[in-house]
Amino acid sequence: MSAEMNETEMRSALEQMGRKAREGALEIANVTGEVKNSWLAAMADAVENSAEELIRANAADMENGAVKGLSPAMLDRLKLDTGRIRAMADGLRHVITLPDPVGEKLSVVTRPNGIRIEKVSVPIGVIGFIYESRPNVTVDAAGLCLKAGNAVILRGGSEAIHSNRAIADCILRAGMGKGMPEGAIQFVPWTTHAAVSMLLKMDSWIDLIIPRGGERLIRAVVEQSTIPVIKHYKGVCHLYVDSEADFDMALKIIRNGKCQRPGVCNALETVLIHEKIAPEFVPRLAEVFKAGGVRAHGSEAYCRLDPEAVPGTEAELSEEYLSLDISVRLVASVKDAVAHINRYGSGHSDCIVTENPVTADYFLGHVDSATVYWNASTRFTDGGEFGMGAEIGISTDKLHARGPMGLKELTSYKYRIYGNGQIRS
Repeated sequence: MSAEMNETEMRSALEQMGRKAREGALEIANVTGEVKNSWLAAMADAVENSAEELIRANAADMENGAVKGLSPAMLDRLKLDTGRIRAMADGLRHVITLPDPVGEKLSVVTRPNGIRIEKVSVPIGVIGFIYESRPNVTVDAAGLCLKAGNAVILRGGSEAIHSNRAIADCILRAGMGKGMPEGAIQFVPWTTHAAVSMLLKMDSWIDLIIPRGGERLIRAVVEQSTIPVIKHYKGVCHLYVDSEADFDMALKIIRNGKCQRPGVCNALETVLIHEKIAPEFVPRLAEVFKAGGVRAHGSEAYCRLDPEAVPGTEAELSEEYLSLDISVRLVASVKDAVAHINRYGSGHSDCIVTENPVTADYFLGHVDSATVYWNASTRFTDGGEFGMGAEIGISTDKLHARGPMGLKELTSYKYRIYGNGQIRS
């Protein structure tokens, strides 16, 4: 399809993609895991064998990105090299090793009248995946959706259009060469916002939208979509240092949560400290911050104990810094810490450091977040770290998935009822 179309032609082309995806999804839902794995294996080989072609396509995006003034960090996320391409192929091969989530019997009930009711996991159907920046996400999303028996329509960001199109063409050719339906994986080739707006209204064909990117993208998707959306807006992750915390442990976890990769959604953005231990703990924390280049945005009480800190504002308490900045506040109790987190947090990942199991249990039970930690870094909120293998994203929703989303979260379920002539009286 041409990359230059008027909106009427584009809408018609997207509708055709939706129709193909629905047909493909119905077919994929009933193939065996072995067949799906054969498609994924062919894709992995094709990605690895097409490294030179993919790097050439990526060079155009890198050149355009430099002209547009993308930051060094954004250019690094965009860049493909042989190592990253090999990692994409290995990612597909890893998905092959994961258990097929389709067809699992979730429950079986035999009623007094003899009918047997089985609750069985099934694919969701057609997934629209809208994402930014990283070209490897094209492969990750396609592989996970396919393994879970879904068709997927991919729409990447304009900054990676050449890379994403080349990757999509590569895996599509490979899969179809092994018998994969034509509508199983499709790529939207237009970078205009109009294409996204149209896609988000295709509720006749698409069952679920998953956006992956910055808060601005995700909010735009939610505002426009007539299709259910699974998402998280941002990761305002907290760590509470309790009055009975092990100081060394707390400092180690804070350092890891803030300094290892400050630009990711499971990095720490706020530290809460019990006021009872603050005079002893804050000077040690200030040393950790200084060594790591972290700037603390503190309350007045905190700033009195850490002369390097800058005054913080209430607005910053809801901010995802994605940098070596962090908010710090003193609290009077675990209940105050929980109240703060539930007010200012994003429902992503929050941690308590304490040696008191009763206090920890209160925190874990009362913080309303997708993942809650006791004496462990929030940086573990990740599908791979949770043993899911790969993930398609992280959800702070409560329906139908929450936390890291792996293969099982890309399925729904249906009821199969078996009888021998029963009728309802």
